[in-house]
Amino acid sequence: MGVHQNRQSKARVRRRRAMDKITAPDLTVCPQCHKLRPQHQVCPLCGFYKGKQVMQTGE
Repeated sequence: MGVHQNRQSKARVRRRRAMDKITAPDLTVCPQCHKLRPQHQVCPLCGFYKGKQVMQTGE
């Protein structure tokens, strides 16, 4: 089994691993139905985007 030639410092390892953190998706409130939806996407519940209905829903 191989052995490290030079040991990496704690700071270098932690700086590399800082990007591995998982974050929750950003959600905004739909102005039409007031439910949470992903940013910059059509609301899956009411079908509105930027105040205009762009798709029909099964309501």
